Amino acid sequence: MDADATSSGTAPAAPATPAAARSRRFDPDRRARIIDAALDVIAEVGVAGVSHRKVAARADVPLGSMTYHFDDMDQLLRVSFEKFADTIATRYEQWFRQATNADEARAAVVGLIHADLLDSQRELVLTTELYTLAARKPEFRTLTCDWMARSRRALRRFFDEPTTHLLDALIEGLFIHAALDTTPPERARTAEAVRRITLG
Repeated sequence: MDADATSSGTAPAAPATPAAARSRRFDPDRRARIIDAALDVIAEVGVAGVSHRKVAARADVPLGSMTYHFDDMDQLLRVSFEKFADTIATRYEQWFRQATNADEARAAVVGLIHADLLDSQRELVLTTELYTLAARKPEFRTLTCDWMARSRRALRRFFDEPTTHLLDALIEGLFIHAALDTTPPERARTAEAVRRITLG
């Protein structure tokens, strides 16, 4: 033992903790970063290709963090898709919040499809991955049902119930077509479809 430490009656100082280790230990955003990383991995390799190891590497967190923050992969997928669905639904609502009448709502439907939803390949892939997951696992259908309910509430401000369901189906259908077709839907045709549905 160091003589000075013994004579003064104090214990020797603990070795300094490296700055990188300290910053990792205090990481309040770690859970949110894992969720964002999970969505990135899903967009790249699909739900079937997701693993704790891939998500941890993308989030730059220790592998043990995955099971600390999430009970299993299903919980991680659910929380990640909840965030994604909420983000898209919020943007959806904003399009119609600006509309003051049915004509503006029709224009909002077209803008939502062509200027928003179809503008991001990442979001297109994430949406179809969520649909596929919900089709395979009924417990995930609450996410898609809640998402559709929010969409229809936004439309219902301007259109009756049957029209709202038809418009919602049109939006979802064109979204899926865009994911599968090599030619993107034409804006003019979308506008005509919206007109026919809402005006008869």
